[in-house]
Amino acid sequence: MEAYQHLSRSIQGRTALVTGAASGMGRATAHLFAREGAHVAVTDLDLEACQSVVDEIEAAGFATAKAWAMDMSDAAMIKACVGDIVAHFGGLDIVVNNAGFSMVAKIDEDAYPQAWEKSLAVMLEGPQLLIRQALPHLQKSDAARIVNISSTEGLGGSAGSSPYTAAKHGLIGLTKSLAVELGKQGITVNAVCPGPIHTGITQPIPDEHKATFAHRRTALRRYGRPEEVANMTLSLCLPASSYVTGVAIPVDGGMRARNN
Repeated sequence: MEAYQHLSRSIQGRTALVTGAASGMGRATAHLFAREGAHVAVTDLDLEACQSVVDEIEAAGFATAKAWAMDMSDAAMIKACVGDIVAHFGGLDIVVNNAGFSMVAKIDEDAYPQAWEKSLAVMLEGPQLLIRQALPHLQKSDAARIVNISSTEGLGGSAGSSPYTAAKHGLIGLTKSLAVELGKQGITVNAVCPGPIHTGITQPIPDEHKATFAHRRTALRRYGRPEEVANMTLSLCLPASSYVTGVAIPVDGGMRARNN
């Protein structure tokens, strides 16, 4: 019988790039990764908002984060940002494609083409551009991890949000295909699919409507917190998670498990 092989459950000293990290699940992920000892590139559209997250992390006693402005619809900006991050931290081990937004538009509305174009640019085109730029650096890591933050909308669909839903379905498809393509290099690619979470996207929903929805639809009868999604993302990024790839994991409080 083979001896027990210890697998590391630490990201201490790893470098992680988190998009959409100025708020919500991205902010929680940046905080958690920094607290776990990783060097964190906090990226989002607004540099000042990113710096606020870095200031929070440093105030908590973890001086392992730095802010960058990055527009996920701007290929040149993505390339420059990845180069700066690698130069600053000396490498790259983890990419978390979290940036996203919700623009409600029905297919027969005038706003639909803009919603479609922007949704795919930010939440599908952007992630593949970032992965392409990060790949040469990830290939040098002994525990490279890519985690794409999709949604339960990527596993189903809702009326009025088909641009968002299409982008999130596409992101899961990208995840599965790249998991197969990059598996021989030891790079894992997974997706996390949050359900109803307290974030900026869901903030406009009245609290009573959230409570009713959660009671009717989720097994846990509540909305989730960004930190609960961040912890699943962390789990997929551990060196010990070396045999998990190509999956789309719901973090939805049991929403998809309920029949009644």
